[in-house]
Amino acid sequence: MHKSYTTTTGGHKARKRFGQNFLIDTKIIDRIVATIAPKAEDDLLEIGPGQGAMTLPLLEKLNQLHVIEIDRDLINLLESFDKDNLIIHQGDAMKFDLNTLPTPIRVVGNLPYNISSPILFHLLENRSLVEDMTFMLQKEVVERMVAKHGNKTYGRLSVMMQAFFEVELIFIVPPESFEPAPKVDSAIVYLKPLTQSLVSDVTVFKKVVKAAFAQRRKTLRNCLKSLLTQEQTSIDLSQRAEMLSVADFIKLTQDYEKQH
Repeated sequence: MHKSYTTTTGGHKARKRFGQNFLIDTKIIDRIVATIAPKAEDDLLEIGPGQGAMTLPLLEKLNQLHVIEIDRDLINLLESFDKDNLIIHQGDAMKFDLNTLPTPIRVVGNLPYNISSPILFHLLENRSLVEDMTFMLQKEVVERMVAKHGNKTYGRLSVMMQAFFEVELIFIVPPESFEPAPKVDSAIVYLKPLTQSLVSDVTVFKKVVKAAFAQRRKTLRNCLKSLLTQEQTSIDLSQRAEMLSVADFIKLTQDYEKQH
């Protein structure tokens, strides 16, 4: 028998500008919580708790849960739960300073689809403070995150995530698990920072990867002409960016750094 965690909305209407789609399927909620597998003493941050669908079952298992929510109405709703182990932060997850929390922290959340990439990049820059992350995202975004080179879905997001994290698609979530139902499938993704990333300078790596994928149909020789010539690297620049592995991009960045 599944417990019902769905909360009364208090008349709250999902807001488009915050990209709100609320999780209402208790079987899916239980499966996500099982994937997170929280231990009582874990330090955990939930981004965008919404109406508390995942928050309430997590609170049952944790001594303390931090949540960050931007919508004032939803904060009122979360406060009405009256849970001593719930610590609510109002604000924007993209600007939130993780140093204000106990670290390393585990991060979870049903990320608003319209800002999922900026949040992921913000967490990438703060990965030294993160133990692991379990997110619900648009399935297409997760497919891009886990894609291997030589694949059409492989791109800048794939390279940036895989250079710094182990990335795994855990399971697919259908639209009817939400209210309102989005037009696309969602997916649960698990990310764990690599113990040692071979990238020495994230900013330079980001610059090279961004330039390489700026015009997907062009060769790397064209895309990178302002950064590198063929003489300066052992990577074959007659290829397109999607043919290069993450290790190739790291090598390309190292070759660029030698020139500057």
